[in-house]
Amino acid sequence: MADLIIAACDGAASPNPGPAAWAWVVAGPDGAVARWESGPLGTATNNIAELTALLRLLEATDPAVPLEVRMDSTYAMQAVTDWLPGWRKRGWKTAAGKPVANQELVRSIDDRLTGRDVRLVHVRAHQVGGDPYNAAADAAAAQSARTQNPAGTAHGSPLPTVEDAPARVPSAAPKRRSGRTGTLKAKYPGRCRCGRPYEAGTTIAKNGTGWGHVECAKA
Repeated sequence: MADLIIAACDGAASPNPGPAAWAWVVAGPDGAVARWESGPLGTATNNIAELTALLRLLEATDPAVPLEVRMDSTYAMQAVTDWLPGWRKRGWKTAAGKPVANQELVRSIDDRLTGRDVRLVHVRAHQVGGDPYNAAADAAAAQSARTQNPAGTAHGSPLPTVEDAPARVPSAAPKRRSGRTGTLKAKYPGRCRCGRPYEAGTTIAKNGTGWGHVECAKA
């Protein structure tokens, strides 16, 4: 069993509100996107799309395995990590006494977070060389928002690609080069082709399937 699931989720609505969709991607042991899913929401806001993406990811992953979720939505991050405990304590009311917006989604997320080891990591959107999993989720959500059709590995769909969201993505984006030729400092945690994970800041090297331990690249 994997000891960490690395994933990303994203939502899209264009215009906002407008045709909307959600998407998530899950990384495989080789650092590539192993599975993904996206789905249409009809006319909805971007906030609804972002929250739905997180909810669908939580529903699609094993609750017994720690989960790292990379996302670019400040609203969804703050809703879950900062505001949710206070909302729950006040009976799902804001500090001003008003009903929490998108309450059904927020409460469903709260239910699925209970008893799980989930770490939410905020990443910047639409950055050259940015987080590749978030870029892949962004591309998938944008496609479903445009077509209003579901897609994903379960549907046999190819992962949508844009310039910063390749179908196969590295397990870690480079942060800075180390003094060792051909190696990098991992910006994010990842998993080597040997099956063992590595932490952010670890010196890694490129191998035949992606990035991983320096000793494994030499093997």
